[in-house]
Formats: sequence, structure tokens, C-alpha cells
Amino acid sequence: MATKQRVKTNTLAEIIERETGSNVFLCYQCVRCSSGCPVVEHMDLMPNQVMRAIQFDDEQVLEAKTPWICAACQTCTTHCPQELDIAAIMDALRIEARQRGIKPAVPEVELFTKIFLRDVGIFGRLYEAGLIVAKNMLMLQPFRDVADMGLPMIRKQKIGLLPQFVRPPRRVQPVESDGNVIAYYPGCSLDSTATEYDHTFRAVCEALDLELRELPNWICCGSSPAHTTDPLLAGYYALVNLSIVERMGLEQVVAPCLGCYQRFRAAAHEMERDPELAAEVAKKTGYEYQGTVETVHAVDALLERVGIDEIHARVKKPLTGLKVASYYGCATTRPTKYTGSDNPENPTCMEEIVRALGAEPVDWSQKTDCCGGSLGISQTPLALELSAQVIRGARDAGADIMINACPLCQVNVETRQVQMDLGFEMPSLYITQLMALAFGLEESADKKHPGAELDKNMIDPRPVLQERGILT
Repeated sequence: MATKQRVKTNTLAEIIERETGSNVFLCYQCVRCSSGCPVVEHMDLMPNQVMRAIQFDDEQVLEAKTPWICAACQTCTTHCPQELDIAAIMDALRIEARQRGIKPAVPEVELFTKIFLRDVGIFGRLYEAGLIVAKNMLMLQPFRDVADMGLPMIRKQKIGLLPQFVRPPRRVQPVESDGNVIAYYPGCSLDSTATEYDHTFRAVCEALDLELRELPNWICCGSSPAHTTDPLLAGYYALVNLSIVERMGLEQVVAPCLGCYQRFRAAAHEMERDPELAAEVAKKTGYEYQGTVETVHAVDALLERVGIDEIHARVKKPLTGLKVASYYGCATTRPTKYTGSDNPENPTCMEEIVRALGAEPVDWSQKTDCCGGSLGISQTPLALELSAQVIRGARDAGADIMINACPLCQVNVETRQVQMDLGFEMPSLYITQLMALAFGLEESADKKHPGAELDKNMIDPRPVLQERGILT
């Protein structure tokens, strides 16, 4: 009896163009995507080889490791002279492989994705303590993250043992204020492992007369697991939150976590590009988003809504003599179709603030290199490798400390230093902690008036700051 053959209706190239808007036949194998990829050595097919395989409709590409090991750093998309969204193509290949029942070539990544989305689906926000424990149990790994990171974070009151249960609000009260007001989306990390970022950002904004209005009952942005699983799911998580801002009557929302910032910017872009997807998302959210909200990250919010002169005027304790390496990571500037950045390879907005605080910014080559992002949980050795390169680059450039504006980056370049064999320690602060110091806010303070919260850092920055005469 003859076996029934599956009728093939679309080529891989057609599927990719439908899902991402990218025509892979524009690829002429310049290899810029592969040359800039930070994890190319861990792939079985280089990104340019993936593009060629799709051109030839070689379905074996769906069994490759490459789409699963992709760090989603957007370097390939940013470098492509034909403006192919290569990072989105990697997402589309994962999704197509799942739909065809093909087992993921890197099962740990898929397992992390499932745990993440399960928890967010149940709780509304990420349950970080549960994610760490479940990851170690299901991956049959020793509880290294629990010992090295989880327990110290619990002692520092940076991570909660119990989850929160949150559902989006049915009704949203419009904001009434005559001041400098912006909507505030903390995101899951600032509500948990990055509490010092949340507290110091709020304190700095209060000192600069920028009024934050937190979204009521906000939920997780979906992060990487959503956009690598289902465009509808990714759109839903982002648009639920942007719709809350729109109903608040505000036109800007600040998302200090760069992962959240990029997911909101990406979703807004995709809703404009794909009206059918936008209609599906509106049906799922129960609200037709009008696209009136602009998402900005913390640094841009401070520069645009307050200004560098006001920041400089607020300085009470200039950070003279302190050499600072500003680490932007991936999501601040890339890809430009989401961020609108004029200079995605050499941003300088944090250096502007560093100078205004009286410190000295250092020039270095790793300021936009990838730290490993969400691979820190599913592919920890790879993230450690990438983060160590960033840290060494800052040290070699003569920096006393690093600063960043992203909880994911902070975990990889600061918290995970205990898992690296560096031979030295490099303190890493959130830029708002540095601002709190320069503004003269108390180093140790109560919950209502938080200081720089330097006691929350896993690598203690106080010895370096004392050595430079900034702390006594």
C-alpha cells in the first residue's frame, strides 16, 4: 500500500516572507550577519548558510541548532545591507519546526521557553524563584544558580519566594495631572531581582520632578519566549500593557528593562506592518489599540523629559575621578527599525549623563556586545563566555566600574561573576544608582526615600567608591 505523501503548499521562503516580511532571495551572501554574530562558533549553520538553505528550500534547516542557539541580539538584522530581519527569521524557523513536530535541536532552550510561558500564563508575571528551581530540576542540573545566585538574592531581599497573581484591569482610570508625567512599566525584573533599579529610578525621577504613573495591574511583556513561540502571543502581552497606557490618556511609557522596551517597540512595529495580526491581537485583548503610545527606555526618558542641564544642576556630590564604562547591551539601539537609533553601534546617551555627574566615561569596544541575554538560564556556559568578554573589555579600558540600564545585562555581567574565572571583580551599577550617589541621596535609607541601595549589588562597589573618595 502506497504511503500518502504530504502535499507541500508553501516553500520555506514563502513562509518566511509571510511571517517576517523578509524576502530571503535578497541575500547575496555578504556574510556580514555571520561575521558579527557573537554565538556563531556554537552554531551548526552560520546565519548566512541558513539564508542559503531557505533559498534552496532545504527543510533540513528546521533541524539545525542555529535558530535555537540564537541570542536574539539583533546584530545580524542591524548589519544586513538588504535589511533582512534575520533575527525574526530565526524565530519563524523555530515556530515552523514546532508546527511540523520537529524536535528542537537544543531542548534546554525549548524547556526554558515552556516553563517561562507556563508561569506567566498562570500568574500574569514571571515567578523568577520558581523559574530557577524548575529549570534546575527539569534539566537535571545541580542547583548551581540556586546556590550562587538565588540564595544570596533572597538574603538581600531581591527575590520573592511567593508568586504574584495579576490580571489586566477591565477599566482604567484616566490620569489627571498638570506636571511632567509619564507612564511607568517596571516589568517583572524590576519588581523582583532588580529592585534596586526600580527604587533608584523612582528616587531619581522624584528628585528631577518627573512624575511616574505605574500601570495598574500590568502583566509580563512576554520577553523572548513569547516572540520565539507565537507572534499572536507576543503581540498580546505587549499590547495589553500599551493599551493600559493608552486608556490612561498618556502618550509615553518608560520601560527601564531593555527587554521590555524592545518587546513594546517591536510589537508596535509589527501591528503597523501586519494589519491581520493586529486584528487578531485586538480580538484577544478585547481592545483595539490605536497606536498612540511611544515606548522609551529609562535613559531617554531622563534626557528627553528632564534634560542634561537639569541633571547636572541636581548633582551635589560630583563623582570626580571615577572612570565609568557604559554598557548598553543589545536592545537599546538594535534593530533601528524598532528603536529609531541614529547610531546603533556607538550610542553615547549614558556617557552624557556620566559626564554630567562629574565622572569620566571610558571609550571601549564592547559597549553594545551581547551578554547572552536569556541564554543565561538555558545555555549558561555560553552566556558566561560572552559576559566575561564584556567585563574584561571594561577592565582593559581602565574602568573602575560598569554601568548599565538593563536587568538582564546586570544578571549576566554582575550577578554571574561568581560563576566566572576572571581573577578580578568588576562592580556594575545601574545608571540610576550612580545618579542617586551624585544627587546626594542617602546610601542607606528607608523604603519611602531609598538611597543608592549599594548593599543590593552582588559585587560590592563600595570599596572602589571609597578608594576614589566618593564614599567615606
